Amino acid sequence: MSLRMILRILGLLLMLFSLTMMPPILISLLFADGQWNAFAAAIAITVITGALMFFPNRRARKELRTRDGFLIAALFWSVLALFGSLPLMLTGEAALSLTDAVFESFSGLTTTGATVITGIDYLPESILYYRQQLQWLGGMGIVVLAVAILPTLGVGGMALYRTEIPGPLKDSKLTPRITETAKALWYIYASLTIACMLAYMAAGMDWFDALGHSFSTIAIGGFSTYDASIGHFDSAAIELICVFFLVVSAVSFSLHFTAWRERSILHYFEDPEARFLLLFLTGLVAITAVSLWLTGTYETELGLRHALFEVVSVATTAGFAVADFSLWPGALPFLLFMAAFVGGCSGSTGGGMKVIRIILILKQGMREVMRLIHPSAVITVKIGRVSVPEGITQAVWGFFSVYVMLFFLMLVGVMATGVDQVTAWSTVGSALNNLGPALGEASAHYGDLPSLAKWILVLAMLLGRLEIFTVLVLFTPAFWRR
Repeated sequence: MSLRMILRILGLLLMLFSLTMMPPILISLLFADGQWNAFAAAIAITVITGALMFFPNRRARKELRTRDGFLIAALFWSVLALFGSLPLMLTGEAALSLTDAVFESFSGLTTTGATVITGIDYLPESILYYRQQLQWLGGMGIVVLAVAILPTLGVGGMALYRTEIPGPLKDSKLTPRITETAKALWYIYASLTIACMLAYMAAGMDWFDALGHSFSTIAIGGFSTYDASIGHFDSAAIELICVFFLVVSAVSFSLHFTAWRERSILHYFEDPEARFLLLFLTGLVAITAVSLWLTGTYETELGLRHALFEVVSVATTAGFAVADFSLWPGALPFLLFMAAFVGGCSGSTGGGMKVIRIILILKQGMREVMRLIHPSAVITVKIGRVSVPEGITQAVWGFFSVYVMLFFLMLVGVMATGVDQVTAWSTVGSALNNLGPALGEASAHYGDLPSLAKWILVLAMLLGRLEIFTVLVLFTPAFWRR
């Protein structure tokens, strides 16, 4: 492992990240909100730190190995999120404490969307913009990580598709081809963002709200410029636009990449993961809408409208809101919350365990049932027409087992800080799935949680975003041996 090479890369990333604090300065000057100096100070601190890491190691050039990739992937989010919290701590009357600022920054960059802030409507425009931009940058980072980098390390949901997806996913090491893939993904991601922004403006949003919400929609983040979230606009057109782009962003960007490269949309209809996601969302919308009608919660049209939006928003792990689903009758709040454990497709900006893993777990379950009936039969698990190697099915169960154990440990940890069971369960699940909304005392915001609970949730966000093993491997002695 080359420490100097890693410091060089992190230093360069920090200096590049400092440039992302320039647009909030322009927004501050445009709206005269008086916060430009906070971002200027944050830029200075970030640039100086990055330079101190980069320049002493600027001549360190080696081919990155798999072990380096794990460390860089984990440090990428951790370091940038820590420095991303600086503007939130330096904004005068609106300044957050260290714990809250780090929580908000991690929540933004991991596209979780959980917030400790109340009175969002009254925040300075530059801070509002900065929160939305954090999610957009995090969403793009996730796509590049999930589609171009994690598969080369042998982890992440997209590693399951490695034998099927053409192009860069077949590479076995970090090569220049990843740069080409990342560039194409940037074009696709930016194009979707622009299209979403224009659609929001056509539906009645002003340019500032349209820009901010397009950032968090394509990133499947959930931050909004209003406390009432998308419900602030009370517009069916805006809600439908949001639903459409959330579904598009929850589909694997490798499919977008393939469709862009081959100028064909057939891949979307042929992909088992995308089909499962659409069927899952459709079924859940139907169950929710019927339940809301039968209980008299809403009239027919409003019930369908709220059911469609809340199901897609929660199931894709966006967390936007037009209604408080935690107050819905019966098992609906629990049902919607559990849908977030499925999440989006692999290689999308969605969170959760990923659709491909859920498919494999279900297929393996069916295989075990068939083995009871036919003990001597050789039954293979298939995704579409492709047989899944036994090693991958074992890896999925390994992921699921570690996921459950970590969930339990963090749940106990949060409860040990004095948080009640419902709030602890939902906040840990929300953070680990990068969802945002929670139940219980955190249904409105996370600001009242104990500081230690917030730090545990920050760890949960990071573990969920990096698909657990990328972080856990750093804690094994074998990783650090020469």
